[in-house]
Amino acid sequence: MTNSKTTTLLILVAAPVAVAVILYRLTEFDPAPLPDYVLSRSPPILPPKLYDRFLEFAERIGEGLLIGPEDLAYDAETGFIYTGCSDGWIKRLYVADTADDKEKAKVENWAFTGGRPLGLAFGPDKQLIVADAFKGLLRVSGEGTTVELLTDEAEGLKFKLTDGVDVGRDGVIYFTDASYKYSLKVNTEEVLEGRPHGRLMSFDPSTNKTQVLARNLYFANGVALSPDQDYLIFSETVSRRCSKYHIQGEKRGSIETFIDNLPGYPDNIRYDGEGRFWIALARGKTASWDAVVRYPILRKTMWLLIKVMKLPDLRSHGGMMAVNLEGEAIALYSEPGMHLVTGGIKIGNQLYIGYLTNTYVTRVNLNHLV
Repeated sequence: MTNSKTTTLLILVAAPVAVAVILYRLTEFDPAPLPDYVLSRSPPILPPKLYDRFLEFAERIGEGLLIGPEDLAYDAETGFIYTGCSDGWIKRLYVADTADDKEKAKVENWAFTGGRPLGLAFGPDKQLIVADAFKGLLRVSGEGTTVELLTDEAEGLKFKLTDGVDVGRDGVIYFTDASYKYSLKVNTEEVLEGRPHGRLMSFDPSTNKTQVLARNLYFANGVALSPDQDYLIFSETVSRRCSKYHIQGEKRGSIETFIDNLPGYPDNIRYDGEGRFWIALARGKTASWDAVVRYPILRKTMWLLIKVMKLPDLRSHGGMMAVNLEGEAIALYSEPGMHLVTGGIKIGNQLYIGYLTNTYVTRVNLNHLV
């Protein structure tokens, strides 16, 4: 090889490396070390029942008509499932025994928020409460004709990523803001920075008061009230855990661990009325992602690479986990190809699963699984 060719090759190799080093040093993005409990090396909790090929018994509902059906809410009186999509629409579909009845399986545009509806929950007055990532906490009334902003800030901090929600029988709304710093459009930066910007809050419609119940949460996400509504469960995605917040009793206002060291990263939570919480796992715990989470230097490097190129997808083994009221894992429904599983709801013997980016809802008859 001639000297000129060698020089050219060295420049081609060294130039991008030099640029990367300069950018790394100059950027203000500064990931923090995560707490020891987040970096636990112990094996994740696995339930006695594992279903790793359950999708062969599943069907896709509303395929191509539901753009990112993130969370699911069910109205037993009408038989409709409601879901928020990335086009800003809350859509509904009828729960039929099969999808053969095209009329019953039809997807309808129901209410337009103009943002990105995530968590959904019906209040005692049958009005739908919506955690909209961009708008804040919303209330939809009528036949989807009225969309009202309830709150979008607390303690002087605007919500940047309103996420999970549930509503008590007394009308009090419990919800999360995953981050007061990063919006949904750059939510990966929230994860990679490794700082706790999430909050658990309540909103009382009778007083229009927003109250912060817990601060410094690592990507606060799903919320679900207990059967007696004396406590609620909320998830922290980055921490791979769900915690219990006591609403009533001697422990009122205190927080304790409900289930920790999950086999994946939790999203929305739903109580099924039968003694089990259903926790969506957006992605599974993998060795590659563990390395990224553990070392701030790798998170900063990944942040830089995301800015300039498409990286290999590290997401895999998402699914749904059933947990009893004691915080014990009962069953896990997960497959290698599943990712960004964000919500699920059990209706009778059917499990419905929503996603952040897929264009359908998955339905599986649990009676077919052994």
